[in-house]
Amino acid sequence: MKWVTWDQALVVAVVSGALVIVLHRLPLTRVRSSVTSACTEVALLSVLYAIWRLARVLPLDQPEGAIERARDINQLQENLFFPSELSLQHFVLDHQWLAQAMNFYYAILHIPALIVFLMWLFIRHRDVYSHWRNCLAILTGACLVMRFIRVAPPRFLPDLGYVDLATRFGLSVYGPVGTGVSDQFAAMPSIHVGWAAVISLGIVSASFSRWRWIFLGHLVLTMIAVSATGNHWWLDGIVAIVLLVMALFIESRVRDKFHMARNIRVAI
Repeated sequence: MKWVTWDQALVVAVVSGALVIVLHRLPLTRVRSSVTSACTEVALLSVLYAIWRLARVLPLDQPEGAIERARDINQLQENLFFPSELSLQHFVLDHQWLAQAMNFYYAILHIPALIVFLMWLFIRHRDVYSHWRNCLAILTGACLVMRFIRVAPPRFLPDLGYVDLATRFGLSVYGPVGTGVSDQFAAMPSIHVGWAAVISLGIVSASFSRWRWIFLGHLVLTMIAVSATGNHWWLDGIVAIVLLVMALFIESRVRDKFHMARNIRVAI
């Protein structure tokens, strides 16, 4: 599958930044303010996306230690009496429509769902938008750092019975090792699950609708999809959620310190 490349994202960032500069020269109106804010966010998010994609071209897609760590994770999960990803995969393979649905969910909804979520926050809940955007950036940065510890996904262990659903039903985001959108030996932590947690928890936190709780289903379905397709271990998703909790704590503490310092300067 084709995604926006890092250089294309940088072009978007430059164009958006140029628009911001031009807009600042125009008379201040409500429309100008809204458009300027939107262009600023597009520029910022495009830069963050470019950094995420640039990390992909680093010479990290190497197998050294990745398979062994995957086996260690599998053994640890067995010792902790986790349900087997293999049993889940066999279940969806017994129902072809379900296997295809899981494969589609993993390959297609990852980034579009995040974009829709950020647009919804920006338009409907601007007061908490920066909080969740910052947490998303912190979480993604932590995932990029942790990818230096190489971990193979379950589909690289066919001797245990795992298969790659994408090779059977298409929609692969990887292809041969060293190609594709993402690093194949960066299973820990799962950025799919991390971003799904941002979306689900962000909606529950920001919305006042009684229907907001159903969006927790996105996180649950993502956890199931990444495991059923053979792309992640359960612990990959759990670690991503823990990182998000830490990001929420860090962002809140830094924001509180910033507000406190600003109030002190105003008082002085």
